[in-house]
Amino acid sequence: MFSLEIECDPDDHDLLIAELWERECAGIVELGAARVRAFFPDTVDSSELRMLFPGSALRMEEDRDWVQSAHDLLQPMKVGQRFFLVPEWRDDPAPGGRFRIAVNPGMAFGTGVHETTRLSIEALEEFVKPGSTVLDVGTGSGILAKAARLLGAVRVFACDTDMVAVQIAGDGFNGSVDAVATASVDVVVANISPEAIVRLAPDLVRVLRKGGVLLASGFELAEVEQVRAALPPALDVRRKGNWALIVASV
Repeated sequence: MFSLEIECDPDDHDLLIAELWERECAGIVELGAARVRAFFPDTVDSSELRMLFPGSALRMEEDRDWVQSAHDLLQPMKVGQRFFLVPEWRDDPAPGGRFRIAVNPGMAFGTGVHETTRLSIEALEEFVKPGSTVLDVGTGSGILAKAARLLGAVRVFACDTDMVAVQIAGDGFNGSVDAVATASVDVVVANISPEAIVRLAPDLVRVLRKGGVLLASGFELAEVEQVRAALPPALDVRRKGNWALIVASV
């Protein structure tokens, strides 16, 4: 057994995960939005993989069940005031007063473990009201769209440019915010890369109704000003570890 630690652009994260599974990967641990460790049996040609993923770091692993080890690292967790995230292979019930969401770690970004996902869920708790219309841009695993529905949103649109992510999320469309009607949503959540937020900023604002709220995350503290400059005046900047979320309104 060996593993490769691979870095990628956050925008390409889901495509990387899908390709690793196609390459006979035995298990994946997400180390962040732009870094994963993938485990392979010795029957897979490591030199071919290193050519395919230049810059990746090879490590020989001890002989044990690394898939189970990866599973064991992911425990049920409370997020915000109302959610309980559970890996899909566990049957833990949600504590009283919390919504239970089953997640499939490793298949698409958005398992709840990453700080930006938790920041986004906590912000959705505050700004999604019963009857709201919500747009989840770059839905990944679909966890934020699911959270919005459970919070009472009457309509939730979820989009992603990666068809694999759309299939995993199970309810959305293959595309981006430019396909959404002007002034049609109350809350936009975009947990994507800072470059993508800056590029999509005009459309992220365009689709909001007057008084609507934009929740932008997926970037580190050092990138806050870059993102902030592309958005309407920020109502708040929230932090968790080295990661941030901007709340803006129109």
